[in-house]
Order: sequence, then C-alpha cells, then structure tokens
Amino acid sequence: MKKLVVLGVAAAAILALSGCSKSDASKGAKTSGSSSGTISLMNFAQPAEKEILDKVIKRYEETHPGMKVDVMTVTQDEYGPKLQALLAANKLPDVFYMGPESVRQYVDNKKVLALDDYVYNATGADVTDLYEAALNDYRYDGKVLGQGKLYALPKDFGPAALAYNKTLFEKYGIPLPSPTEPYTWEEFIDVCKQCTKDTDGNGENDTFGTGLNVNWSLHQFIWGNGADYLDKTGTKVAVTDPKFVEALQFFADQTNVYQVTPSASQAASLDTYQRWLKGELGFFLAGSWDIATFNTTLPFEYDLIPWPVHNKGDKTYTYRGGVGWTVAANTKNPQAAVDLALFLSADKEANQMYVDLDLQLPNLKSLASAYTSKDSMPKNRQEFIHIISESGKPWPYNQTYNRVWYDDFFLSISKVLDGSMSAKEYCEKVAPKMQKDLDKALTKVNKK
Repeated sequence: MKKLVVLGVAAAAILALSGCSKSDASKGAKTSGSSSGTISLMNFAQPAEKEILDKVIKRYEETHPGMKVDVMTVTQDEYGPKLQALLAANKLPDVFYMGPESVRQYVDNKKVLALDDYVYNATGADVTDLYEAALNDYRYDGKVLGQGKLYALPKDFGPAALAYNKTLFEKYGIPLPSPTEPYTWEEFIDVCKQCTKDTDGNGENDTFGTGLNVNWSLHQFIWGNGADYLDKTGTKVAVTDPKFVEALQFFADQTNVYQVTPSASQAASLDTYQRWLKGELGFFLAGSWDIATFNTTLPFEYDLIPWPVHNKGDKTYTYRGGVGWTVAANTKNPQAAVDLALFLSADKEANQMYVDLDLQLPNLKSLASAYTSKDSMPKNRQEFIHIISESGKPWPYNQTYNRVWYDDFFLSISKVLDGSMSAKEYCEKVAPKMQKDLDKALTKVNKK
C-alpha cells in the first residue's frame, strides 16, 4: 500500500528539476524501434516477486532475439529516492514504475512517452485483454485523467476488500455474511458486537469486531455514505458535508461508542494486523497483495465481502491502487521499450505465474476465471474482480497534481479517533487549510 506514496514523492520531485533538459514525448513516435539492443528497467520487488519477474524477463529475451534487459531492482523504500536521483541527472531508465497519481506530473514535464502508437505495433502480448478500467488510470488528455493518450500499462492492481474470520463466526454462532450484498452500518456494528468477547473472564475483551486503520479504511465508509473528499468539480474540499462528517464519526464510534475495536492501550501492546493474524478480529482489510501471506499464516478460515454501506440500497465502494509500467520520453529505443512494458503487463504466461503463486490478480480478463476458481482461500475471489470492474475508486488526490491537501486531513485525525474532538468540529477546523493547499495544487495544473 506504500506504492502510491513512494511514487508520488518521486514524481513530486520533477517539478523542482527545472534545470533538467526536457525531451518532447511526441518526438518518440517518429523513431523506429531497433530489433537489438539493451533496455534498462527499474522496479521494486520482494524476493518472491523478483524471482518471478526475472523469469518473465528471461522469457522476453528468449522471444525477442537480440534484446537484453538491464534490470535494477530495489526495495520499495529505496525506489523513490533512487528515481528522484535519476530524474535529477536526466537519466531515467527506459522502463520504470509510475503510479496513477503521478501521471500528470510526468506527462506535463515531458518525462514519459505516449504509448498508443507503439502498443499496437508491439509483439508478444495483447493489450485488448487488459482491464479497461486499469488502462484508464494511465490515460491523460492534458487536463483530465482517464481519457486521452495512454502513458503506462498496468503492472498490477491493488483492490482492498473486507475480509471476515469465518472460523470465529462459526465459533460464536454468527450467520455468515452474503458474498455480494453489503452489510448496512447497523448490521455491521451488530455483528462486530457479537465478535467482541471476554473469553477468559479477566475483564478484558480477547476478540473484537474489527480494528481498521484510518488511512486505508476510512474512505470506504465515506464513499458508502455517498460522500467524498472533493465536490464533483474536483475544486472544492467537501469534508464538511454532513454525510462526510457522519461517516468519520461512525468510524471513530467503532472504538469510542460501540467499543468493538481494541482500545488504544491494547493496540499499543499488539497492533490490529497481528491480532488479525492470530484470529482475534472478526473483520479486517484484505488486499490482493495479502493473499499469499494470509494463506500461509492464518490459523483460521476467512473470506471476502463488500464493504458496509450506511443504508440498504447504497452502493459499496473501495479503492483500487497499483502501479504501471511507463517508458521514458528520451529512450533511444521506444518501440523495444514499449514491447517490454507490454510483455511485463500482458504476457499470458507471466500472468498465470501471478495466479499460481497468489502474488497478485492477473492483469488479463481472460485469466479472471483461473483466479476466481482457485481452490485456496478466499473462496469469494470474485469480490476482487468486482472491485476492479465496478466498485473500485481511484485515490482522492489522483486528479489534483499533489496530495498535500489530502495529507492535511490526516495530520491530527487522532483527535477524532480518541474522542477528544467531534468529527464535525475537526472537519470544520481542517477544511480551510485543505482548501488553501488544494487551490495551490490546482494553480499548478492551470499554469502547466
């Protein structure tokens, strides 16, 4: 989940690099790709993911005679500073990661290549098998994300579903939830209360309804109440909207009123992620990136459901993240670089490896059934596919050039979470600062 933060920081550095020479991305379309040469690639990956990527790259070299890939793999924490240094030196690798939130800055500063002409001349993979929603994350017409030319190809998705502890439900005699119909907030709290128990009689609860992190799980309740951080124009902060305030208060009340989460002292002694791994929580956030770990670690059965909504009939939403493979505008071999990016994104054998090892969802629509029909947990993998195609939302700051205004909201959010300030009071206090920083970000958009 740090991917967006890491890439956003790196992209923000572009604006400060006024001394760097700029390559015109449109010039690349006039350059023919070579059938031989070396393509440089930079990414971050855990050891298991790197092992698979190395195999995929080897296969690329085998199927593209004369082409070699020079790979630089770093840790996720190292990626941002390393990319920033390469930007400053005007030595971007031919192919590298770019998150949706960074598209504006990279494109407006002419650092990445428009891929459309090259993609349809590429060999070895089929772009039409990629999810259109994922491709749209990297389209940009100079004003609006989601339309216009394509500037990256999806490396992965990051859908965040709600997981529940099936074993705990059965132990406490709680009816299992619907795999498709979301709980209302009232129903969610009722089930959380049933999961919250003092099992050893020492006066402290040993199992809890949930323990959700505000940075990753507040949005779902806001969106599930028909609210958002910005208005429909994307120019006004909307956190004082009564529906937004209501959702934030409901999130805090899970701890302070309903007491279905660990207390601050309990969370300090053992964080909620560890409690989930031990089987002490009824509900927890589960990203597609978690499945391999959950399936080798959890001592209980679990499954996925949609996020709760305020009232019956409201639409459930959650976020979908991920990063994409982009190509430097000044690459000397644009067609070969795009060939590689498309191969990494859409090669069927590579995507099948991701399915087999549960490293990520396949990028290809044609492999969706292979993913959802796996025998291993979770059984309701279809929820991840539903998020990609229907209920997934981009991060609120993707359209706003930077995320400073968004980060303002979370700087003192602990005052609401510990009950020392109401959600209404907090939102009214933080909104002017958020609007001021949003205006600054939008000014950068208008001056580009």
